[in-house]
Order: sequence, then structure tokens, then C-alpha cells
Amino acid sequence: MIIVPRIKTARCMLTLLQHYDHQVLRDYYRDNREHLSPWEPLRGKEYFSEFSVRKRLQASNELFANGGAVHFVAFLGDESVPEHGEENVTACKEIIGVCNFSNVVRGPFQACNLGYSIAEKYLGQGLMGEILSAAIDYMFKEHGLHRIMANYIPENKPSGKLLASLGFETEGLAKSYLQIAGQWQDHILTSKLNPADFS
Repeated sequence: MIIVPRIKTARCMLTLLQHYDHQVLRDYYRDNREHLSPWEPLRGKEYFSEFSVRKRLQASNELFANGGAVHFVAFLGDESVPEHGEENVTACKEIIGVCNFSNVVRGPFQACNLGYSIAEKYLGQGLMGEILSAAIDYMFKEHGLHRIMANYIPENKPSGKLLASLGFETEGLAKSYLQIAGQWQDHILTSKLNPADFS
């Protein structure tokens, strides 16, 4: 049996969504489309459709079951999140942020990539740092990863500051690394190592 993680922080609850919870995730991306557009690939109308969101949720849960990725969503802690086995979490008012640990590689590498975003209305409250701190701790302890890599566009100063505050160290600059907002963008490469591997 696959146990869906539910992680409590001081103000938030992190968990995974199932395909039947598609509406709450669809609302998050639809409501924050303009806010997130400078930092994401171009998104066509189909990306926000019910079919597409369901399909992505099904794929992310298959990846979780196979150990290939963990796609967290975060809710405010005072919102009711049903326990595992209950119907769904769509009773929750809204997702406040997401953090995705993708491309998990085992063997001698033991690493993954981190991506994240927060709803525009919750900017500047320290919530993303709280969410990421708990999620990173989970990935190191429960999945035994050695390295988590996170990359950001140089102009995204808040993201760079956030990663530095979480202990990520700059490893270099990748020219024309990803196509974001319709243009090939340079990215600053950072990573955080599992402190348990050095104790």
C-alpha cells in the first residue's frame, strides 16, 4: 500500500493530490496564470483543461509510486485536509503553493530537481520558505537523496534569495538553459546536499 505523505508545518499542510482532486489544482494554475507566466514555459489553453490536469495528476502519482518524483501541494494549515482514504481534498479552499521534486535518479547520483511556485496573494509572507524547508527535509530523510538541485533565472532575485536562505549553494551558470516565457533563458545552478551524509 502506498502511503500518501501529509506534512504539517507551522502554518501549512503539504500533501499529494489524486486525479479526482483536479479542480483545486486547475484553479491554482488558472488563477495564477499571469503571475507565474514570466517563470514558466509558454502554456497553451489545453494545459488548463480538466483533461490535461487530470492526466498530469495521474502521471505524477505513477511517478511517486515508482519513486521517480514527488509533487507536493500546500494548503493553509487551518483548512480541513481529509485523512488518507477519505474521498478527496477538494473541500480545501485553495492551494497556496506547489513544490515538485522531479527526475529522481538513483544509483551513485541519488539526486533530483526542485521546482516551486506560490500563489500571488501569498507572496511576501515567508510561506514558500516554510513549505520548501519541510519538503526538502522529507526528501532527504524519507527518500535518502544526497543532492537536490534548483535552478533559477538570474533576474528572479527573490528565488535566488530564497534558495540561499535554505542552504542552496551556487554551482554555476548555464547559458540558454531552458525555454521560459517563449525565450531561451540563462539559469543559475544551485544545489543543497543532505547534511546527514556528512555527519
